Amino acid sequence: MTAQQEETTADTTALAERAMRGLTLEQKVGQLFVADVSGKSADEVHPANQARYGVGTPAEVVKRYHVGGVIYFNNPQIDNVDNPQQVARLSNGLQRAALGTAPHIPLIISVDQEGGRVTRIADQATEYPSMMAIGAGRRTADAEQLSAINGRELRAMGIAQNFAPSADVNSNPVNPIIGSRSFSADPALASEMVAASVDGYQRGGRATETVSTSAKHFPGHGDTKDDSHHGLPVIERTEAQWRAIDLPPFQAAIKAGADSVMTAHISVPSLDPSGDPATLSKPIMSGLLRGELGYRGVVVTDSLQMKGVRDMYPDAEIPVRALEAGVDQMLMPPNLQVAMRGVLDAVASGRLTEDRINESVIRILKLKLKRGILAKPLVDERAVSRKVGTQANRAAVQQITDRTVTLLRDDKKSLPLKGSPSVLVTGWDRPEYPGYPAAPVPALAKALGSKATALPTGTAPNADQIAKAVAAAGSADVVVVLTSGLPASASQRNLLQALLNTGKPVVAVGVQEPYDPGAVTAAPTWLVTYDWRAVTMTSLAKVLRGEIAPQGKLPVNVPVAGEPTKILYPFGHGLSW
Repeated sequence: MTAQQEETTADTTALAERAMRGLTLEQKVGQLFVADVSGKSADEVHPANQARYGVGTPAEVVKRYHVGGVIYFNNPQIDNVDNPQQVARLSNGLQRAALGTAPHIPLIISVDQEGGRVTRIADQATEYPSMMAIGAGRRTADAEQLSAINGRELRAMGIAQNFAPSADVNSNPVNPIIGSRSFSADPALASEMVAASVDGYQRGGRATETVSTSAKHFPGHGDTKDDSHHGLPVIERTEAQWRAIDLPPFQAAIKAGADSVMTAHISVPSLDPSGDPATLSKPIMSGLLRGELGYRGVVVTDSLQMKGVRDMYPDAEIPVRALEAGVDQMLMPPNLQVAMRGVLDAVASGRLTEDRINESVIRILKLKLKRGILAKPLVDERAVSRKVGTQANRAAVQQITDRTVTLLRDDKKSLPLKGSPSVLVTGWDRPEYPGYPAAPVPALAKALGSKATALPTGTAPNADQIAKAVAAAGSADVVVVLTSGLPASASQRNLLQALLNTGKPVVAVGVQEPYDPGAVTAAPTWLVTYDWRAVTMTSLAKVLRGEIAPQGKLPVNVPVAGEPTKILYPFGHGLSW
């Protein structure tokens, strides 16, 4: 650290300590928590708030519990997102609630806006491809530019913390939770992309135009076959393997100055033989992250509603153990009152000291100072349409996405499509629900033009749906079949095989994880896109029509399904014309 950086850090620490003066212990404890509140406006009475918090509106939750932050979701239970203008109004309403109530400290408002399948704000905002797609494009400048655009749009909506990028190295093809959320299975490529992404988010403009990043999920969630939402995964890597594979992207994020690091609800016996989830592990959080890596920023838990952290201890005990481990910010406790009371009781008993609470509060306040939240917590709602989802932003991201589509195989030289063929687009299509744009099958058909027909078959086609797709193929010149999760979906494999049996030219496309081609090796043409959003389907259509050549290179190895050591398409593979 340079002398100037040390001086700046000392000044920020002094300002944070000043902001903390006069806070009661209860108010300090409130600053440690990031709550999920239900409703699309600060004053909306929502039954979920009444059931969980004993008050009706999001603003009342902020006032009663003095929380340090709020996180937005677009699911039906929490339902915070309609469009960018509405999100900005919600943000301002929540900030006014925080400012109007002691301790008068603004919130840090956060979201998971990774791109690809983890996108919370889609309607009227710029869409982003997945991080693995960016890894396939191989350009760190693209990762930086995309993150800068995403950060500016989020900040215009009043969001100052994005829980991204994923620093996980997705080395396990059957990983059910990370997959295309990771840049790569290669530690070096992942590290380069993570560092570039952190730079884009945090240095993409003035403090009030940038967002805090959170490199996740430390110490690395890439080698699991289990989902930490539903249980506690155990990572069997040796310490040497962990240091070689999982550690480098987190080192890169820390070197790049990531404002926060998010924990993983995983057990890594080689790093801590106790069996505790990493979130609650002092050897991992304090010993490795704080001690060996020298990390001084905010450490935030993954959601405390996940079973991976709730299986071993009661809800009142979890935040206490997290603080003992070295964590600062606690995300989405299932019962906020119980969680806060657990911490307060631990201080009263002497198990935790108030000085320990102060350490975390100061780190959180320094983050708020760094991002200009204390100085300027409100956003200009009238400016949202000029900053979010703009033509320039969409064009820039489309150009980036155009470089990501990866052609793995084209034995019969079916691509690009010749002439002006009639095209049946069929196969996997995600369920529709509020906040998401058109699903991939109709989005691709629309992008291909008037001679393309959409016939979605859902996530698990039955015999009748397969028969309809086969019949529709009879009147098409070319069939494009979208797949997702093919190794685990016999019904999707049956659909693809039935269409191959028609004798029509079939183009198979894995539209989420790139491992689908290992499940049906008989398909003569395979592409992968790493996500299914409309921006990616537009790029896919350009490749199919021959407007652009496929440029993506695999950022992972693709094995034969069920045979992880039998590599069908190696890291770096990608055809073009």
